[in-house]
Amino acid sequence: MRRLDQLLSNLGYCSRSEARTFLKKHAVTVRGLPVRDPTGKVAPADVLIDGEPLDHPDGLLLLLNKPLGLVCSHDEREGPRVYDLLPERWRARNPQVTSIGRLDKDTSGLILLTDRTELVHKYTSPKHKVPKLYRATTDRDLTPDLIPLFAAGTLLLEGEKAPCAPAELRLFPGAPRTAELVLTEGKYHQVRRMFAATGATVLTLHRVQFGALTLGDLPPGAYRHVTETEI
Repeated sequence: MRRLDQLLSNLGYCSRSEARTFLKKHAVTVRGLPVRDPTGKVAPADVLIDGEPLDHPDGLLLLLNKPLGLVCSHDEREGPRVYDLLPERWRARNPQVTSIGRLDKDTSGLILLTDRTELVHKYTSPKHKVPKLYRATTDRDLTPDLIPLFAAGTLLLEGEKAPCAPAELRLFPGAPRTAELVLTEGKYHQVRRMFAATGATVLTLHRVQFGALTLGDLPPGAYRHVTETEI
């Protein structure tokens, strides 16, 4: 059971101080009975707003195909954000919707967005070793000797004290400047820095898979809800 004003605020409908006004403007019912007192305790499943159930009262987990040019920051000064693709109500939720890990503005592909803090820990904690698959193109041909180098777990990036964890590099016959890389950690700009350590510059970078989750046919800029059976 939760206080109604707190519940409405957490889900982005209004602030707690605005809850009384919100109840006057909307038909809010609990178990079919109209409600005017925002301080009463309710079960989220019992609440209807204008005849509709609450908007994802158990939290959001979204899979987004991030386009190029967007940042995973909440700071509007950094430019267009992935959060700007979401409905205004979701952007007002508390806890706020945040990204699980980050993709820089020059990287596209799969990013997870959630207001469930336990999922942020689950997917980003190094001990869980969640695999992430990236597809990259580079400015020069990639050679097979890079496969054991990346897999050895000895590659030390500039400015780092610990080497990269073992990573799986996949090369493509007939496309020597295209590769896939599977990482189980998330150092700053890691894919770009790993290739840079071998003398190659990454020209394009796209995340294809996060754990068992894939983009499928989701177009750039679109998102879908991730179900409990998928996590």
